[in-house]
Amino acid sequence: MALTIVVRSGDSASPPAISFDSPKLVIGRGEGCEVRLPDSSVSHRHASIQQRGADYIVVDEGSTNGTCVGPVRLSPHAPRVLRSNDVIRVGRVELEVRIESVPQTKDVKLRTKEIALKLVAETLEAQGEPAAATVKVVEGPDAGRELAVATFERAHVVGRSPKADLSVSDPDASRRHVEISRRGSELWVADLGSKNGSELDGKPLAQSKPRAWREGARLKVGQNVLVFDDPVSEALRELEQSADERLRDSDSVAAPEEEPDSTPDDDSSEHRGEPPQPEEQGALAGRADAPIARAPRRRSQPNIVRRIGGWRAADLLVAVLALVVLGLSVLGLLWLFELE
Repeated sequence: MALTIVVRSGDSASPPAISFDSPKLVIGRGEGCEVRLPDSSVSHRHASIQQRGADYIVVDEGSTNGTCVGPVRLSPHAPRVLRSNDVIRVGRVELEVRIESVPQTKDVKLRTKEIALKLVAETLEAQGEPAAATVKVVEGPDAGRELAVATFERAHVVGRSPKADLSVSDPDASRRHVEISRRGSELWVADLGSKNGSELDGKPLAQSKPRAWREGARLKVGQNVLVFDDPVSEALRELEQSADERLRDSDSVAAPEEEPDSTPDDDSSEHRGEPPQPEEQGALAGRADAPIARAPRRRSQPNIVRRIGGWRAADLLVAVLALVVLGLSVLGLLWLFELE
């Protein structure tokens, strides 16, 4: 049986998921985590899921904001058995756990990083900021032209063909000169058998053999020189280095609109609770904070815990009852004096 983790807190219609077939995986914000969540409310090493016999258990690793399974907040380092379709909250992020017979995701490490980058890109896009790696022609006949590389699934062609993703006018460029694709935080480039060849940082590219194109390196295609910048990877790096955002007990985050169709076991929790959540998700100022959960909504709290003018409603109720008891006592004493 494999363990599939679905990140349900994003706004995507198809929430990202990854399947594992390993005895232990770590959930957190750090680069080495198997489930990598780029949210400042998630600790660098937040929680872990371990296989114990036929069961899977979840353990909070002493995180800043705690871990919840349904309505139950876990004590640090105290294990809890997971069931398929359980919902785990780590910080403000909601994960669904599925225990199912599926193959493990191919290249788990790369897929983990791509999910983290995709989540950060969605946040940047929602805030009106660039959310794709941008290839720019900085020298040559086509200086100023750009190509956005946003997806991980498709290759982008640079050449003189009008159908190329980045069509150039340079006479030294072939119709299909090079192909650019994205894998994780890196771009990869391959020469497509061009007539005049290509160079990456002064070294010729072998035909049809992709080479990693790291940020800052210069790609020569005919007379054009191309570079790229990647604000998404930069945001992810800065987020990993930032301190944990401590959430406040009085705040909550809205649950996703769609709930999985499942029937809980008799001895399992029937209601899904929510851990403390922040009142607002901060803007990605300096790209050091990239919340991936839905925008939280303020929820009305039960009257017993609502504060009024600095007093809780429960405090006011106790005070009123005390005054009633005191008044009845005074009336009883007066009645006794009249009888005498």
